[in-house]
Amino acid sequence: MTFSTPARACGIDFGTSNSTVGWLRPGEESLIALEDGKITLPSVVFFNFEERRPVFGRLALHEYLEGYEGRLMRSLKSLLGSKLLKSETAVLGSALPFESILGLFLGQLKQRAEAHAGREFEQVVLGRPVYFVDDDPQADKEAEDTLVRVAHTLGFNDVSFQYEPIAAAFDYESAIEREELVLIVDIGGGTSDFSLVRLSPERRQVADRQSDILATGGVHIGGTDFDKQLSLRGVMPLFGYGSRMKSDAPMPTSVHLNLATWHTINAVYAQKSQLALQSMRYDVADPTGIDRLMRLISLRAGHWLAMQVEESKIALTDALEHRIDLGRIEENLAADFDRPLFEQAIDPLLERVRGSVGELLGRAQVGVEQVDTVFFTGGSSGIPALRRSVAALLPNARHVEGNTFGSIGSGLAIEAKKRYG
Repeated sequence: MTFSTPARACGIDFGTSNSTVGWLRPGEESLIALEDGKITLPSVVFFNFEERRPVFGRLALHEYLEGYEGRLMRSLKSLLGSKLLKSETAVLGSALPFESILGLFLGQLKQRAEAHAGREFEQVVLGRPVYFVDDDPQADKEAEDTLVRVAHTLGFNDVSFQYEPIAAAFDYESAIEREELVLIVDIGGGTSDFSLVRLSPERRQVADRQSDILATGGVHIGGTDFDKQLSLRGVMPLFGYGSRMKSDAPMPTSVHLNLATWHTINAVYAQKSQLALQSMRYDVADPTGIDRLMRLISLRAGHWLAMQVEESKIALTDALEHRIDLGRIEENLAADFDRPLFEQAIDPLLERVRGSVGELLGRAQVGVEQVDTVFFTGGSSGIPALRRSVAALLPNARHVEGNTFGSIGSGLAIEAKKRYG
């Protein structure tokens, strides 16, 4: 795309794990630096109780890990389309709607982008997954409507959407030299989204690209789900997951499931949850695991543990083994992972990803041999087992790796320039 003046509008990729803002300017990179010179702002809010203020991104994670008293909230995007979004939560002594917490974070993205740009943005193209919620059109619409309300409250007068994999396709298209049939594989923190798109240098200037989008699809599986399965398989057994009661019944698992799921970790700190564990302890055949679990909760170390699991997932992309030191919970305690364990844990999820890609090709009536390129983007797209899964479906296609965290934001910036000038 050629242009001589800065775009009026920006594009926002509000991600489950990381977020970016794109803005087209002549001769400049499209992604705006949001924190410490970096283009990403981790999608995290920490309510610092000691200083009675919210902090965001890397600073939020830093203050939490430094031991400030407060409440950490991560994977905020996962709230969209969930029943939780319509409720409130206690923050700094008052009830705060979850929708307002979304507004706090998205407001930070807007403020930081405007401070960098030296101007206000009143138009925005927001990225969205193909499905916020699987198989529930009403919940999906409510998720999008929520974002529209929040964006209007923040001062965006014109709000529109583009599918995240389509935005990634436009970013890839900006650099190609010939026509290609491309499968966009976007594996983010909360969703896996796919688009089959016809791209070419000649099509870049065309405003209406609907005829080039052969099919879109997706499934509500992403990096946080991979974290959850790795945690349940490799860590939670140390904390009683899979234990038996004296009656030989399995130990209830709700606390383990909440600890393994980013946006429900805070639930385990509720007094009701802790009292239930204390009552249960006397009925567990071997209390070793539940005692560790209760100590972890007393230390409010749930998010810390989830971060260790996430780091292990990332490490296993390149390494075959990884160890978590759990000495913070119990002296000499550790969790050992290897790649086969991780791949076994996530294989049911990968099967659903494979099924979604196969369904997409069927709906487009495109043979596997016709796909020229697979373009990978999203923070979890580098997982070797996932790459192999897609490669097995499309053996003739070449694989191209996009900017893991930036392709969608760049593509949304291109779309914002087309729509709003």
